[in-house]
Amino acid sequence: MTITDGDSATEATGARAPDGSGVATAGAAPVRHVLLSGIVGSTAYGLAHQDSDIDRLGLFAAPTEELHGLHPPRQSHVTTHPDRTLHEAAKWCRLALGGNPTVMELVWLPDELYEVRTETGDELIGIRGSFLSGQRVRDAYLGYAVQQFRRLERRADGSFSADTRRRTAKHARHLKRLCHQGYELYRTGRLTVRLDDPEAFRRFGEEVAADPEAARPLLRHFEEAFDAHPGVLPREPDERAVEAWLRGVRRRFYPAGE
Repeated sequence: MTITDGDSATEATGARAPDGSGVATAGAAPVRHVLLSGIVGSTAYGLAHQDSDIDRLGLFAAPTEELHGLHPPRQSHVTTHPDRTLHEAAKWCRLALGGNPTVMELVWLPDELYEVRTETGDELIGIRGSFLSGQRVRDAYLGYAVQQFRRLERRADGSFSADTRRRTAKHARHLKRLCHQGYELYRTGRLTVRLDDPEAFRRFGEEVAADPEAARPLLRHFEEAFDAHPGVLPREPDERAVEAWLRGVRRRFYPAGE
């Protein structure tokens, strides 16, 4: 079936689609060879509300021949209305190898949230553990959480506008989510995108909106938890497995047009 959102269309498959069948429209330019794409963000976490945007993330394969010319193809297509980010396969791999929490969730989504899922995308899901390393996961997830906390610290005593209060609550929810998900991934090697108790995260957001300092004990707790637990992840990601997958993508999309 095809899911249409405004001026965009994404080939959606309940089963595995043949490679190259996924096509998404980013703005006015179609993006071909989408390998994997799904709904991420607040909808995936279970934190969405009536006015929440639907965020989509995916990766595509540039035709291999185009990678060797004077003007390489675009590495990312980002649009709003609808909110969609598509990264070229190599760029997505580099971001994931760095532990980037935003891109990482793409390969851990519940099945029903995938809108494009090809055989090559399934192969990527199959090697998702190869992108992980203990230090990078710790640095990335805690690093993002600290960024959220720094934003909260700048919000004074909570006596600000309703809009600022909403944004503060949102930052707090994501701070808590990043800590919980990052620690789970670090400790078990698995990532649960859908939160077990979304209401607890909403309550935490409201508490921090009233007093931003309420976030400090949670952040300290997880910093200590990461330090105290060795985790199960290797010291370095398995770049050989990632390289083998990416080279397979290049073979599949050469010559151009196949």
